[in-house]
Amino acid sequence: MLKLRFKNNKHNAVWLVEPKVVLGRGSQNDLVIADESVADIHAEIRVDHENLTLVRRTAKGQLSLNGKSIEKGARLKPGDVITLGNTELQVVDPKQESRKVEPTVVRGEDSTTAWALKANHTALSNRVFTLKEETIVGRSNECDITLAAAHLSRRHAKLVVKEGLLYVKDLGSSNGTYLNGKRVNEARVKRGDDLRFDTLSFGVIGPADDMDKTTVRSVSAEPADPAQSDKSAKSAQPRKRNAAAKTSNPQPASVTTVTEEPKSTGKGPLVMLALLLVGVLAVLILFQNGFI
Repeated sequence: MLKLRFKNNKHNAVWLVEPKVVLGRGSQNDLVIADESVADIHAEIRVDHENLTLVRRTAKGQLSLNGKSIEKGARLKPGDVITLGNTELQVVDPKQESRKVEPTVVRGEDSTTAWALKANHTALSNRVFTLKEETIVGRSNECDITLAAAHLSRRHAKLVVKEGLLYVKDLGSSNGTYLNGKRVNEARVKRGDDLRFDTLSFGVIGPADDMDKTTVRSVSAEPADPAQSDKSAKSAQPRKRNAAAKTSNPQPASVTTVTEEPKSTGKGPLVMLALLLVGVLAVLILFQNGFI
């Protein structure tokens, strides 16, 4: 479904619904135009599904379509500009408009600072916009950075650089200013932050804070702290003693003792018997020889 809105005010619009939308200065119209050069009922747009037809309803007064005068009627399409008296209206398709970002105008490159905004929106081709000490962002051609995007306020926000620091202030916009996803009225902005005006997102480029910097200390061969050395030595001594104790007092291995029983040889009685036989033989020999 299409809309009809005032070209210089994107928030004041009417839906183009069947059967028709009547335009004029009178309060009975669907879209009231406060312009003395417009008749009470000046024109109407007849709606038949997606087909739109502009029809003149007054014999006097200017009615033109894209700069061409309309005497009776003409077909309309998205993007057409209708002029009634001194007022311009535009036919828009909200679906296409939400994806479209018109060319951006940056004014006044004087007194620039070290701060800049880098567009994250593809329609802006990742452009970088340098900031002055005071920069106004909005839809109006009078802004320092003009972003002709849907639902962006005429004067949306102000960026101010004070003593090298960047601040943002919302100027009462309808759809808000966001810093890192949070809606803000006034806040300090830092390098690397995400700053968003309605749906247009920008990365912040600028100098780093002193607190953000990391100082790298060179490592030199300094003498060890005696107290720390003593602590280390003392803590090491018990460990050494424990290790020595383990080394000097090993655990005994499991030993099996075998006790041999005395063997019974039986030689004692035989010796006695042999001596006895020798004694008997000696007596017999002496008796035979007459010695006994």
